Amino acid sequence: MLGTVLGVGVFVAVLALTTTAAGQIGKSFSVLKASTVTVNDTHISSRTDSPGGSSLSFPADTDARLAALNGVIAGGLWWTVPLHNPTISSRPLLSSPSPQASQGTDIGFYAASPGALAAMQPTVGSGVLFNTFHQSRSERVCVLGAAAARSLGINRLDNQPAVFVNGTAYSVVGIISDTQRLPEALLGMIIPSNTALSIYGPPTDQPAQAIVHVRLGAAQTIARQVPLALRPDHPQLLESVPPPDPHTLRDQVSTDLSSLFLLLAAICLAVGALGIANTTLVSVLERSAEIGLRRSLGARPRHIGAQFLAESTGLGTLGGLIGTSLGVLCVLAIAIANHWTAIIEPATVLLAPLVGSTVGLLAGLYPALRAARIEPLEALRR
Repeated sequence: MLGTVLGVGVFVAVLALTTTAAGQIGKSFSVLKASTVTVNDTHISSRTDSPGGSSLSFPADTDARLAALNGVIAGGLWWTVPLHNPTISSRPLLSSPSPQASQGTDIGFYAASPGALAAMQPTVGSGVLFNTFHQSRSERVCVLGAAAARSLGINRLDNQPAVFVNGTAYSVVGIISDTQRLPEALLGMIIPSNTALSIYGPPTDQPAQAIVHVRLGAAQTIARQVPLALRPDHPQLLESVPPPDPHTLRDQVSTDLSSLFLLLAAICLAVGALGIANTTLVSVLERSAEIGLRRSLGARPRHIGAQFLAESTGLGTLGGLIGTSLGVLCVLAIAIANHWTAIIEPATVLLAPLVGSTVGLLAGLYPALRAARIEPLEALRR
């Protein structure tokens, strides 16, 4: 009965907790992810010899085309500048570098358009973000992430600091302390995308990517429209990646959790069934005299079998009832502790005792057959 209690209790708790967890996943689905669309450049050609040459599949007016789509809040391009192992320092390079010169060895070097900066939803700690003026004139300015600024020893902008990349100076116009999208920006410096194209050329190692901040509910539509809006001549050059649908995600997670936990519940029920079978079989051996007496008084084999089946089924039913109660209490306790809304299907609670009865019935089949086959004379001799 204890095995059945554990098995049925786990069965009820698993089904109810799976449903409850699926409900919480639906509620806590990230609004940030639901409002973000990314567009990848699927074609990367080799870098041209001309510094101003561009192999980007995105048009030059990507920001404007994205902003013109209904449902887009902000969007633009960004990529990792194709400069291997750059020397990024807060002091100009000298023939004999000063040991006091702050130098960031793990600072990322990124290019972004003003629309991409806006789509990141950054929190500006100091200064401002570069804008369309800096973009159109390919100004040598940069925005630093908070971690990069600390690494370079820059914590104020009133002294007009500059960052040197392989000796090329970039005026620091702003420091971002946090960002909703592209957290890697906090560990790097960002320059205008036109500036990066004019000095370093288009991306070669990693493709450029457009990040689009959209209104809730518009992500799937925008994802379908973006390739055609940006490249109506060759939309296949761009791959739009919408956020996962929350209902699909919730159903998938719920199915995965149910499959895993139901397997554990089945194992517990199997252990309970083996326990009932073993206990019933031992009971048959210990009660051989009783079985022989009943048989000698006229009981048929089916009566003996029915007696032990009834006992094992009763044990399973009682274990199912207790296990169901404990499972429900467990679900309620976990939901209360985590401030969740407990979701328990009535069909699960009603079905669980029947599962216990079935387990008890199946577990008692072999011991009942064993008891029914005992001959009265042999049983009385024991």
